[in-house]
Amino acid sequence: MLMEWQPDEQGLQQVLQLLKTAQSPNTAIQRAVQEKLEQLHQFPDFNNYLIFVLTHLKTEDDPTRSLSGLILKNNVKAHYQNFPPPVANFIKQECLNNIGDPSPLIRATIGILITTIASKGGLQAWPELLPRLCNLLNSEYYNTCEGSFSALHKICEDSSELLDSDALNRPLNFMIPQFLQFFKNSSPKIRSHAISCVNHFITGRTQALMNNIEVFIESLFALSADEDSEVRRNVCKALVMLLEVHIDRLFPNMHSIIKYMLQQTQDPDENVALEACEFWLSLAEQPICKEVLSEHLMQLVPVLVNGMKYSEIDIILNGDNMEEDEAVPDSDQDIKPLFHTSRTVTLQYEDVKDEEAEDIDEDDSTLSDWNLRKCSAASLDALAIVFRGELLPHLLPLLKGLLFHTDWVIKESGVLVLGAIAEGCMQGMVPYLPELMPHLIQCLCEKKALVRSITCWTLGRYAHWAVSQPPDSHLKPLMNNLLKCILDGNKRVQEAACSAFSTVAEKARTELVPYLSFILDTLVFAFGKYQHKNLLMLYNTIDTLADSVGHHLNQPEYIQKLMPPLIANWNKLKDGDKAIIPLLECLSSVAVALQSGFQPYCEPVYQHCITIVNKALTQNHMYNQHPDQYEALEKDHMIVALDLLSSLAEGLGGHVQQLVARSNIMALLFQSMQDSMPEVRQSSFALLGDLTKACFPHVKSCITEFMPILGLNLNPEFIPVCTNATWAIGEISMQMGAEMQPYVGMVLPHLVEIINRPNTPKSLLVNTAITLGKLGYVCPQEVAPQLQQFVRPWCTSLRNIPDNEQKELAVRGISMMIGVNPEGVVQDYMHRMGEESWQHLWNYSGANDGQR
Repeated sequence: MLMEWQPDEQGLQQVLQLLKTAQSPNTAIQRAVQEKLEQLHQFPDFNNYLIFVLTHLKTEDDPTRSLSGLILKNNVKAHYQNFPPPVANFIKQECLNNIGDPSPLIRATIGILITTIASKGGLQAWPELLPRLCNLLNSEYYNTCEGSFSALHKICEDSSELLDSDALNRPLNFMIPQFLQFFKNSSPKIRSHAISCVNHFITGRTQALMNNIEVFIESLFALSADEDSEVRRNVCKALVMLLEVHIDRLFPNMHSIIKYMLQQTQDPDENVALEACEFWLSLAEQPICKEVLSEHLMQLVPVLVNGMKYSEIDIILNGDNMEEDEAVPDSDQDIKPLFHTSRTVTLQYEDVKDEEAEDIDEDDSTLSDWNLRKCSAASLDALAIVFRGELLPHLLPLLKGLLFHTDWVIKESGVLVLGAIAEGCMQGMVPYLPELMPHLIQCLCEKKALVRSITCWTLGRYAHWAVSQPPDSHLKPLMNNLLKCILDGNKRVQEAACSAFSTVAEKARTELVPYLSFILDTLVFAFGKYQHKNLLMLYNTIDTLADSVGHHLNQPEYIQKLMPPLIANWNKLKDGDKAIIPLLECLSSVAVALQSGFQPYCEPVYQHCITIVNKALTQNHMYNQHPDQYEALEKDHMIVALDLLSSLAEGLGGHVQQLVARSNIMALLFQSMQDSMPEVRQSSFALLGDLTKACFPHVKSCITEFMPILGLNLNPEFIPVCTNATWAIGEISMQMGAEMQPYVGMVLPHLVEIINRPNTPKSLLVNTAITLGKLGYVCPQEVAPQLQQFVRPWCTSLRNIPDNEQKELAVRGISMMIGVNPEGVVQDYMHRMGEESWQHLWNYSGANDGQR
């Protein structure tokens, strides 16, 4: 019955005409075609016409037939559940009957269509698919075998776990042995397909592959010298994955594999070289790296260094012909998506950082794809961390020739090499840095923008050494020249200079205070030069500077320089503009640094933040009530507005009270504290803690409603949320005093559970210990009975924290609880703290009656 379907000739011609019209470059025509396609969806057999054009009209040109298949693929993705069974079955049958079409484009399109149907309808609903495709692999016709392999490759990629499940009776048990047979096929395309299919099951340690692992590895070795570059690329890819998950299988042949990968990393085909280069990046993470690679460093280091040069295509894509491009507007693709990281309260006494690995990418933003240059640099960086100074004898002779070369491409690669080894080889490089630093600073004046930009990046990697030297020797010239590059005429250099200067500011901190006037003059001048993308980078640089110099920024001269352009840019932006996120983040840091100096600007900023939060909560409520009528809300703007409100409260202190009194911030806070998104709750609890410190009377009136919500969020599953909720409870406790008694039962069991929880992050443990101490300080009678349950981890959490006000409050609290329940510490306290610490604690408690 299925094969009896035939198209109406007039309808077929209409569909063909539509497909040809759809290939017009005119956007108005394309929109009209799209509207017509939407109308045709109402006819059940329209999809029959599409598959008919794809599979039967072989006299039509390939692009028209392929477009028919791609439109059908989109229909399957959007409406497959509404396809009548006869239509779905007709499409499936036509796909399988024509998988061997003579045209490679049509075979590929049919393969994509098969994969989409399998994905939307489920492999279980098409039980004949896998047996049929595997059977077609044995066809005597190349096109049929290749088309079937192409479809199977896509299925293996999309459904690797399902193929190894009982739901399909584990078809991999017969598929993998069959794939392995094709490793010896005479066609390089078939050999490549076969390896690629098996590769999808390496990292999952699929049992069917494990049963054939020796044959697989032997077959890979047999193909290692294959003449086809795509086959060799897939062999390299397989070896990299085996190194990550089955290194024991490779270890006996490791030296031979290393020699092979050295050869392939130099392959003229960059795709092969890149896949092989991944091997060194992966090997650097393995415990055996030093053992197996030491004797090969002499050969490997020059190969990696050579791979770090820009290729000709890299230079073209990176705009080498656009040295002065600051006046060229940014395109949409230049601007990366912006995401805000919610504020986590980190107490001042903590030596806890958000340690994000420095990106060896050196920010090739205009060439975002991973390439051989980046992989070589990342591999050298990783190996430098493994080998440290042992790498330098192989590297320094090369490095000198690179850094002083007359060819800018080679010199640029040398600067990248120097930056790549900064973390791992820093100690060994220190003797050379007094000479190298001036040379690098001189490279900031090179004619080529790509040299200037990579030099900014490398200088950022050595910033902490420059900061550790006498200021006039290296910090001052470094800072001055980076500031010049911030005003460079090339956008790439501007961006790299902003990033490097931010790093310098983080390391130098208050050492920059004598230069603040000059720094601010430069940054403010950049506002008039920068296009959209780098303007966002500039906000981040000012943000970092404010964090680094803190209250030293609160000088009338500095405020007058900095605030007018920030507020002017603020006034230009609408609430939905993504650029408002980095500007709000910048203003958050500035508000904290300026403290009372921010007061003339606080009211419009405060009101704007309240408006953003209010709108977000309203829209979120409407979406929850009517999800079919409203779009889900992106909450980044709301989160960053909450964080800026926190910063205003922290920076202005009691001066924020009048703003709070004239707004509905407490009602908004009540709602946002209950938001479904953890990041919103995280920022809400930070704001609650800061408002508690700044204007507690306004918070106190809401404590009855707020405390149960705080108790519910003492859940370590969401560490940042739990950390901020814990901190807020501690601040509220100190303000409430004995009035905290009714709420102790809501929070104490959770706090005790958290501090006893294994593998809890340090920041949460310290916050929890401080809050337990504060809670015991104001309500010792209520908390002391639980002392034995938490005193040991409490001591462990705080024993290495420097003494300061917060720790003193916590210790006073614990001493008061000991006074109520001395038996609670007998078992653990002397063992944990020692006699000297006990005496300090006793002194804190104010005890003078001689009792212990």
